[in-house]
Amino acid sequence: MTERLPGGSPGAESEQTLVSHLVELRNRLLRSIIAVVLVFIGLFPFANDLYALLAQPLMAHLPQDTQMVAIDVVTPFLTPLKLAFFCAIFIAMPFLLYQAWAFVAPGLYKHEKRLASPILVSAVVLFYVGCAFAYFIVLPMVFGFLTATVPEGVSMMTDIARYLDFVLVMFLVFGLCFEVPVATVIIAMLGIATVEQMREARRYVIVGAFVIAAVVTPPDALSQIMLAVPMCILFEIGLVAARIVVKRRASEAPSS
Repeated sequence: MTERLPGGSPGAESEQTLVSHLVELRNRLLRSIIAVVLVFIGLFPFANDLYALLAQPLMAHLPQDTQMVAIDVVTPFLTPLKLAFFCAIFIAMPFLLYQAWAFVAPGLYKHEKRLASPILVSAVVLFYVGCAFAYFIVLPMVFGFLTATVPEGVSMMTDIARYLDFVLVMFLVFGLCFEVPVATVIIAMLGIATVEQMREARRYVIVGAFVIAAVVTPPDALSQIMLAVPMCILFEIGLVAARIVVKRRASEAPSS
């Protein structure tokens, strides 16, 4: 609580600072919304093409005369529209994160900015890499396995809305799980656990990776392995990166 003094200058300055922060937050939120809307408007005419591209991993493994189906009346319109909106957020994500970073950065110390910038960039890149890994490697192999196990006499006809939900969940899961190196570095930076402690807990991390993969992926061993194994590899990469960051901070400590 701000103490009221004669003249009210401290309270007035505090109130003015709060108002300026709220105005800046509003402006950056508006810029973010406008960016997403503009990208969405640009993608809207290509919504059906985007869905055809998204459905390619499944369609490549279906019989030539097989098509996807739309159960609800408005699904053929709303589903590509929904995909175009999520693609707009996906494309505009670097700009959105920059707006968030520009709002928070003035309150950080110089050394915090120096460490936070590469972490933020790495988080964005790893999320994109995780989504690309899911689209180009995981989904084709998973759909190839699932279509090969369809019983004889059964036609696999997937609803377009459910397919979109499934693929978006897979993108989100792999994108977030590819953030393991970033999480490892942050844990070491905050002192929650040392690199040595995390290395000793490697066996628990491996078990946890397979448990997470079993929970968030479809109930087939292939997709679970393809999520758990990269998580374990990324954890080892995160340990190397965390060791480098910790050593660098220790070497800079005397001069700061």
